[in-house]
Amino acid sequence: MLDRVAAALRDSPVETVRAVTSPHTPNTRERAADLGLDPIEAPGEGYVSDLGFALDRVSRPVVTVVADLPLVAPEHVDAVVATADGGAATACVPVELKRDLGASIDDALVFDHEGTAVCPTGLGVVGPATADSTADTDAETTAGTDSDTGSGTDTDTDTDSGTDTDTHPTMYLSTDTRLALNVNRPTDIALAEDRCE
Repeated sequence: MLDRVAAALRDSPVETVRAVTSPHTPNTRERAADLGLDPIEAPGEGYVSDLGFALDRVSRPVVTVVADLPLVAPEHVDAVVATADGGAATACVPVELKRDLGASIDDALVFDHEGTAVCPTGLGVVGPATADSTADTDAETTAGTDSDTGSGTDTDTDTDSGTDTDTHPTMYLSTDTRLALNVNRPTDIALAEDRCE
């Protein structure tokens, strides 16, 4: 999956592709190095903590992609970067799309958007650092993917309130099934393998 994510990022306008690893993932760190992803070794204290650790070590804005999104494609990265327009953006899909696909759903991440239940995909842009942050400003990334099967129409919906972009990102709402499949459970593996080339 890491190979596919990295390939999608490399075929997008992202300038630098890096991988966030931890002491708990030595094989991932080794594979990332083999792929030339220049791993950032985080403490391994959980996704949110490790992402924050990595963000303190790269320039912003930065594209972030979870490595368990095996069908992500360069056009998805392009779309979320365009939606962010120098700020922040989060790619989301309708929960109903995930249900129709048979993909697992983390209910803790589901929220209402204009009457539709949606959830984040794991692809986004973290905007420029705020004045109280120690991070730099430029363009790097912390993961990537490639994709083939699945289709749908993408739409972007601006939910920016005009305040801090790290707190209130713009939403890129997509109905592309390729973004609806995170591999979090064994059943997701089978769905992904059926859709990968």
